Amino acid sequence: MATPRLEINLEKIAHNAQVLSELYGSKQISICAVTKVVCSDLNIAQALVSSGITMIADSKVANLKKMKEDGIKASFLLIGTPIYSQAAEIVKWADISNNSEVVVIEELDKQARIAGTTHKIILMIEMGDLREGIMPESIDDVVENILKFENIDLVGIGTNLACFGGVQPSQQKMDILSRFAKNIEQKFELSLQYISGGNSANYNWFNSISDKGRVDQLRIGESIFLGVETVNRDPIPGLHNDAFSLFAEITELKTKPSLPYGTKGQNALGQKVHFKDMGNIPRAILGIGLQDVFVPGLKPKTDITILGAGSDHIIINPKKTNLRISDNVEFSLNYAALLSAMTSPYVEKVIEPSYEYSGIL
Repeated sequence: MATPRLEINLEKIAHNAQVLSELYGSKQISICAVTKVVCSDLNIAQALVSSGITMIADSKVANLKKMKEDGIKASFLLIGTPIYSQAAEIVKWADISNNSEVVVIEELDKQARIAGTTHKIILMIEMGDLREGIMPESIDDVVENILKFENIDLVGIGTNLACFGGVQPSQQKMDILSRFAKNIEQKFELSLQYISGGNSANYNWFNSISDKGRVDQLRIGESIFLGVETVNRDPIPGLHNDAFSLFAEITELKTKPSLPYGTKGQNALGQKVHFKDMGNIPRAILGIGLQDVFVPGLKPKTDITILGAGSDHIIINPKKTNLRISDNVEFSLNYAALLSAMTSPYVEKVIEPSYEYSGIL
């Protein structure tokens, strides 16, 4: 088979999605599957829908367009902060978008009016992680402005945690979000459909509560694809952690010194690197590099050591694994590595079990 390649097991992904849907559903919380890490691959999107997922989220309008045009039967949420200049495309391809800027919402209203439609939005509120969201003290003013737009439908509020600042979801923060929802509904006499409490980092909070308050939606990506929660990256019981495997081929295999020799400066990446003297050691070159994958996010599945990487190669110490030229080395991936490998056009994606999305659901 071609290398480098990323093998993708749809059955394991679908299993994880179904288990998580049932788990969170036990406390009346729906999950929205976030497909940005897999670039909204149509095979994966269909596997999610087949497992019972009814809403899919992505940060790229182009990915929502791809799924919608190819007949994936789901509602589509844009979770990336909407770009002002893409307002017309957002209205066309996203059923809902997460928003935090009134001027952008005003442009969405304008484009929705031109298109003869109404665009739904979830208002994001800053609760400490310092990514997207309005400050809590401005909620009333912002909601009042939003309600003036005739082609905008405010359907929910949400928050984002454990992404930029690593701030964990907690019972206190979810209680505050619930109070925000209650106050908005009472003051403005409206009903919010979605109280979107966070993402895969909410797993530990979920397991610790008896009362989830008003939170009724989570945006889940990493837990579905890698089977972990995202505060400590601990595996979630009952989920597969190996739905993705990366394979790279050995292109050179020799015994060489462990220390470079000669006058040293920066390497090709602008780094000054240091090495431990281990004498002569076996060294192998793999036909994949930083242009293809986030190398620090790879974990070998055999007893080898990654010594370093360049733009188009990884150098390993194969130790006593009896590897030969043309052999494949297999790696598991963390979220950053999966994101880069899925995005790289140089990594072939191989679906297992063998399946190809036909557009007929």
